[in-house]
Amino acid sequence: MATTTPPKPATALSGLDRYFKITERGSTVGAEVRGGLVTFFTMSYIIVLNPLIVGTVKDGTGHYLGGGTSPNLAMVAAATALVAGVMSIAMGVGANFPLAIATGLGLNAFVAYSIASLPGMSWQDAMGLVVIEGIVILALVLSGFREAVFKAVPHEMKIAISVGIGLFIAFIGVVDSGFVRIPASHATPVELGIGGSLSSWPILVFAVGLVLAIILMVRKVKGAILIAILGSTVLAVILQAVAKIGAQTPDGKNPTGWELNVPAVPHSLVSLPDFGLLGKFSLFGSVGKVGITAVALFVFSLVLTDFFDTMGTMVAIGSEAGLLDEKGNPINTKQILVVDAVAAAAGGLGSVSSNTGFIESAAGVGDGARTGLASVVTGAAFLLATFLSPIVGMVPSEAATPALVVVGFLMVMQVSGIDWKNIELAIPAFLTLIVMPFTYSITSGIGAGFISYVVIKLAVRKARDVHPLMWGASILFVVYFTLGPIKAALGI
Repeated sequence: MATTTPPKPATALSGLDRYFKITERGSTVGAEVRGGLVTFFTMSYIIVLNPLIVGTVKDGTGHYLGGGTSPNLAMVAAATALVAGVMSIAMGVGANFPLAIATGLGLNAFVAYSIASLPGMSWQDAMGLVVIEGIVILALVLSGFREAVFKAVPHEMKIAISVGIGLFIAFIGVVDSGFVRIPASHATPVELGIGGSLSSWPILVFAVGLVLAIILMVRKVKGAILIAILGSTVLAVILQAVAKIGAQTPDGKNPTGWELNVPAVPHSLVSLPDFGLLGKFSLFGSVGKVGITAVALFVFSLVLTDFFDTMGTMVAIGSEAGLLDEKGNPINTKQILVVDAVAAAAGGLGSVSSNTGFIESAAGVGDGARTGLASVVTGAAFLLATFLSPIVGMVPSEAATPALVVVGFLMVMQVSGIDWKNIELAIPAFLTLIVMPFTYSITSGIGAGFISYVVIKLAVRKARDVHPLMWGASILFVVYFTLGPIKAALGI
């Protein structure tokens, strides 16, 4: 009698695979680790840049962040990396989404120059407002309001937001590399390189990195973006050692220098971090300094910027990673928004300004990341960076920014999903995707799209087609765009 051989059991998935749904999303552990590292190297500039923004500005009492009479950039850098690391891991574990978190650019400048520097205000007062911002956003998330606004946005507007962010991050890439600059003569808003010429070694590093990334991607080499970043960094270190290029100076005397980090082999691989900034905030101290009305306007500005920046970022990342549902909403939307809200408050608690999702995460997604494991890897790298800052300092922005240009291209490919023959949607979509790079602001682009969408629907007598939450959001954007006159009228 013949016997039937039982089928072999399917290969058992590891607990890590099951938790992050790695195989289910068509990824591998190797791809997630690689993608997480690409994201880290692409956004690690924040460890250097955030201290230069919030660490070099005196508050209204004449003190620098940390309470001293001189900047302590190392302390700010350590806290910046720590909060980014913890919150990126939280995003990966709590929301299983390949979105890394760090101090938000634009938000930190607003906190430094528009809040902390006001007469009588201290850095502790300013960071207290950031904590309040995070609490307000968390309340909006838990109430369902933030998610409801997000889902009220028309599908084609979500595509436009993603495409606009693609243009925006590509622009960030060419600007941060020095490939595109503000001309010294100011004859035009921007120019190619220096005087229309690519006449510096750092720009060469960017160009080589970009060409290498493109060639590797076209040839479908795994880890193309990471390989390009590492290869460009090696080239940069060699060029610095031979040509002694040095950094660009604030007075403009060395325009051919490195934009931010000077790539060089460090004397020491490890440095002990100073976390003395943690917990240095005053929750309501600002009320007695500038009044409740000014505090309300400041919190409103922070909330609105963070609110819509995150919305645009998670749509773009979800679209690139194939993690959107049939309505164009990212999976695990509520969990993403909860972690992001907590991150905003954590930035205040750590005295490094509001933390938020970074669009540079798209670089990791472009290199294969599809799950929250990539965010855990990025977070772990940030935590290590608190001790290994000399190694992080080896990677110049010129070596990392080609990744942004390549990923910008990948995101712009989605533009075919917009019905350009439907002018009622095409015009708001167009305004959304051009205003983002032109104003260097995701929030401004979304606001321009929202307001124009509502105005057009009113003009063609289709007001009923506009979701009530789109009306509300558009009104808030009108207020946001006119905050200058409002503050002037109130004497703030």
